[in-house]
Amino acid sequence: IHNGIFYFLFSGTTIPALLNSTSNNLYLNFQSDISVSAAGFHLEYTGLDSCPEPQTPSNGIKIGDRYMVGDVVSFHCDQGYSLQGHSHVTCMPGPVRRWNYPIPICLAQCGGAMSDFSGVILSPGFPGNYPSSLDCTWTIKLPIGFGVHLQFVNFSTETIHDYLEVRSGSTETSTVIGRLSGPQLPASLFSTTHETSLYFHSDYSQNKQGFHIIYQAYQLQSCPDPRPFRNGFVIGNDFTVGQTISFECFPGYTLIGNSALTCLHGVSRNWNHPLPRCEALCGGNITAMNGTIYSPGYPDEYPNFQDCFWLVRVPPGNGIYINFTVLQTEPIYDFITVWDGPDQTSPQIGQFSGNTALESVYSTSNQILIKFHSDFTTSGFFVSSGLCVTKSSRGSSSPASISGKLCYGY
Repeated sequence: IHNGIFYFLFSGTTIPALLNSTSNNLYLNFQSDISVSAAGFHLEYTGLDSCPEPQTPSNGIKIGDRYMVGDVVSFHCDQGYSLQGHSHVTCMPGPVRRWNYPIPICLAQCGGAMSDFSGVILSPGFPGNYPSSLDCTWTIKLPIGFGVHLQFVNFSTETIHDYLEVRSGSTETSTVIGRLSGPQLPASLFSTTHETSLYFHSDYSQNKQGFHIIYQAYQLQSCPDPRPFRNGFVIGNDFTVGQTISFECFPGYTLIGNSALTCLHGVSRNWNHPLPRCEALCGGNITAMNGTIYSPGYPDEYPNFQDCFWLVRVPPGNGIYINFTVLQTEPIYDFITVWDGPDQTSPQIGQFSGNTALESVYSTSNQILIKFHSDFTTSGFFVSSGLCVTKSSRGSSSPASISGKLCYGY
C-alpha cells in the first residue's frame, strides 16, 4: 500500500490467484529488463457490479448510500423497536458482490428495561397483532426524584382477558395505577416513583393490535406546604406526590372541609381537595368531658345579630362545673345565658354580661344549655375554656380569654 493505493507484484511462472479490485479503476504496469525473454502473460478481466442496495428495515432507518466493495451501511430502529441482526454490514469482494451479513430487521419485543428520560413502549409485533400466551414486563428506571408520564397513542386488546397493568414501582406489591383492557384509548397515567413497571398478558385467543405508549419523565415536586394551619394542626410532613396528610382542629373549633388530602400526580403539584379550615361555629352539641367554646369566628370578631346555642351533655349521674375567671361583654346588649337543663324551660343558672369576675357555677343535672346573643352593634370576642364563657368588651383591641374545666361526680 502506498498513498492509499494497493500494489500487487507478479513474476515467474506461477499463475496468480484470482484478483478482485475494490474500485472501478485498475492500473496494470508491465516491465521487462535487457536479458531473458519469456512467453509473457494472458489475462482476462470482467467488470463486477456493486453490492445490491440493502432494503431499509420496516420501522427503522438505513445510513449509507455507497455499496462498493469495502463500503459499510448501518441500521437503526425507531423508538420502541429492537434491532434483530447486525447493525453494520460491509460489501465484500469476490466474483459475486454480497454483504457480509443479512440485512437486519426491527421488531417490537416482549418486555425490556429502559432508563432514558423519554421513550416508546410497544406491544410485541406492533403495528401487527400481538401473539397469544404472552407475559411481558417493561421496566422504566429513572433517577430518584423523577416520575413517568404515560401517554397512549394506540390501544386495543381483547376485553378483560388481555390486559396491561401499570404499577408505580417495580415489584408486585407496588401500587397499581392502571389495569387497562378493551378497545378504548386510556387517559394519561402518572407514575409517582422513579421506577415504573408495565405488565402485559394475553391469553390463547383473539389477538388485537395492542398498544403504542409514549413515556416522558417529569420531576416529582411537592404540593404546597399547608402550614401554618390556623386554629389547628397538620399530621404528616411529607408533601410529595402520592402522600396523604390529615388535619385536626384545636378544642372549640370545627373542621370545615376534608380531613385528609393527597398530593396529586401530574406535572403541576396540587392537593386533591381544597385546604380545610378550622372555625368557631355558632352553637353545637358537646359531649366531651372537657372542652372549649369560642365566639363565632374567633379569633376574629363575632358578627352582629347572633343567637347561638350550645347543648352540653355528660353521662347521667354527673354534674357540670363552670368556672368563669374572666367575663367581658358589652353590658346588657350582648349576654350569655346558662340553663340547668337541655332547653330554655329549664331553671336558669344565670345571665352574664359586662366585665365581671364571677364565682363558680354548678349545674344540678347532667345537661346545660348555653346561649349567646349579640345585637346589631359593636362586635367582640368570648372564650369558654372548659365551658367557661367570656367576651371582650366593646372596642377592646385584644381577645378576652378565661380558663376552666368540667368536673363530674360532685
